[in-house]
Amino acid sequence: MIRLVITAVAAIALILLVSSFVSRLVRARTAGMSVRMQIFIALGGVIGAFAVGLGVLVIDRIEARARFLAEGSARDEATVFAALVATEMESRGVRLDDVRSVDTRGLDVVLNIALLDPEGRTVRASGPSPGEPGNVFVTVPVIVRGTQVGAVRVVKPTIVVERMVADFAPPILVLSTVLAAAAAVSSLLIGRAIAAPIEVLTDFAVRVSEGERRASPPPAHGREVQRLARAIDSMRRELEGRPFVETFAADLSHELKNPVAAIRASAEVLEGGALDDREEAGRFVARIQESTARIEALLGDLLSLARIEARGVEEMEIVDLGPVAESAAARARERGSQVTLSITADARVRGDARWISRALDNLLDNASTHGEPEQTIQIELTRVGGNVALTVRNPGEINRRVAPRMFRRFVTTRADKGGTGLGLAIVRAIAEAHSGSIECIERGPPTVSFSLLLPSI
Repeated sequence: MIRLVITAVAAIALILLVSSFVSRLVRARTAGMSVRMQIFIALGGVIGAFAVGLGVLVIDRIEARARFLAEGSARDEATVFAALVATEMESRGVRLDDVRSVDTRGLDVVLNIALLDPEGRTVRASGPSPGEPGNVFVTVPVIVRGTQVGAVRVVKPTIVVERMVADFAPPILVLSTVLAAAAAVSSLLIGRAIAAPIEVLTDFAVRVSEGERRASPPPAHGREVQRLARAIDSMRRELEGRPFVETFAADLSHELKNPVAAIRASAEVLEGGALDDREEAGRFVARIQESTARIEALLGDLLSLARIEARGVEEMEIVDLGPVAESAAARARERGSQVTLSITADARVRGDARWISRALDNLLDNASTHGEPEQTIQIELTRVGGNVALTVRNPGEINRRVAPRMFRRFVTTRADKGGTGLGLAIVRAIAEAHSGSIECIERGPPTVSFSLLLPSI
């Protein structure tokens, strides 16, 4: 019973292992084969083939050894009976047909013995024939005075061999399953050890490509990984030079194109005679003022972003984020937003209160501009490990196409409401200057949440 249970468990484990392997192969057809999968296939294939070969070899050797023992026993019996037949024929002077040494009638045991003439024809036989499956047989000649007068054949059934193989099969199956499971676990661990540094460096490269210039390379272990990390970090420093300036200039010219074009078009209309119509002139003057305000806001945000990225935080002091959050909430209410504030922990950090206030203002402006109208914006101050978490939450949803780029420069979906696309980029720069981080923890619907993490003191 125990052996049956072990066999069933091993079979189930083997089925699960094969199912997992097949599912990984199916995913690899669509997403590409990862390093972990390649290691899994290579290592699992080698050890799996070894386990199968070992099982086959062990069973074959056991079966061969058992057959050898059965044939040896049959040979010994055949030799004894051949000697008895030869002695009887020589002492009594009888023919082969009259020999009684192999007559098993009246005995309590059944002997599988056959007496053969010199031509190999059966003279007398008992038990199964040698041609039946599951038997081994040995033939020994009967020698009388140097002449072969016949032969004795002993047939041995191999049921013992089959039982022995059946007894050994479950342990061998369990051993093969254990080896296969060990191969799977080993391949996963080795694959993780190899792929994990690559994935971390890939995330670092993605952050750099998205404009996170202050990102530091992750700690690397191993000579090859360290060399790769140094190469990527060197590439990051190179990107801070002329290519970054060229990209920045291209983005800026793109953002200025629309307001400048609006000012030019309005000026041309006014010059063409719209000044004589006070109502028409007022409408175009308003467009000029609106475009001018957008340019001023854009340049102001760019100046703030350049200052915090170039200089960082020049004067550090202990800042209680509670009053900072209360002031930011009050300013948002003056602009017509509904804001609630919740402080559940000591919220003191080391930094610049003006820059932190600017980051919170930008988060509140972002929530008001992109969130649902007339909905309450929530500000929460909590502690998360060794950090203070300043969370701004509002009803809404972030477009999936914008989500991966939301912290990059000039990314906005509400330019019609005065958005410059620099608010979140400034927040990220301020967070990094304070050795903190900013992330979107909820993208909606129904709620959008941004969490600003700053090291507490």
